[in-house]
Amino acid sequence: MSRGVIVDLDGTVYHGDDLVPGAATAVDSLRAASESLLFFSNNPTRSGAAYVDRLADLGVTVRPGEACSAADVTAEYLRARHADDDVFLVGTDSIAEVLDTEGVALTDEPERADVLLAGWSPDFHYDDMVDALRAYDETVPFLGTDPDRTFPGENGLPTPGSGAIVNAVAGVLEAEPDLILGKPSRRATQAALDRLGVPASDCLVIGDRLSTDIAMGERAGMETALVLSGVTTRADLADSDVAPDHVLDSIAEIDTVLSDR
Repeated sequence: MSRGVIVDLDGTVYHGDDLVPGAATAVDSLRAASESLLFFSNNPTRSGAAYVDRLADLGVTVRPGEACSAADVTAEYLRARHADDDVFLVGTDSIAEVLDTEGVALTDEPERADVLLAGWSPDFHYDDMVDALRAYDETVPFLGTDPDRTFPGENGLPTPGSGAIVNAVAGVLEAEPDLILGKPSRRATQAALDRLGVPASDCLVIGDRLSTDIAMGERAGMETALVLSGVTTRADLADSDVAPDHVLDSIAEIDTVLSDR
């Protein structure tokens, strides 16, 4: 069995406030077979520590430090590359709270922005696009928290995600983001490997999205398992250039992967 396992959350372990049937048992099987386990969500509205609490509340066996999010990756990048810069965020207050807690300097004044960051918000408004225009020029880096255009909400139904906001901002700016954090970026991959403490070749990544979870694993040389409990269908798989090593109806079938070893 791979020494490290990266497990997506939305659409893989749960839908909204409901666990995917069999997910808790599957996590126990993964823990028994692996040295290191990391839950990794592209949803930037919570920190990894908050996801640990969320998983515990849902009845999943989880330990401190075993979760990471696109917000963590974004905060780490901003601290490393823009430590003295003011960041203007187009996104929800919950993202702002994570960034502020991690020591990122945020400004409410678009004209003062040294960096423009776009992420998820259920209240995205015309005024946000106006603010983005005021914040942006060729000297201001334009970043996105993650590329997910949708994520599985209640009952697995798709809900617009950060990628939808990032694309809307990019459209009004007539400029592509300089960098999008979160999976499948190289920074997200490295953040996961740093936390697991194992090389990519010794990792298994499990997720529901070909373009992020599986693409990240494929690019890094990890073993990959796609679950069909989230956004990806078999028709999507047939049309994709990304080819997972395993395809499961849900994470509840992970023992079929573990039994091959």
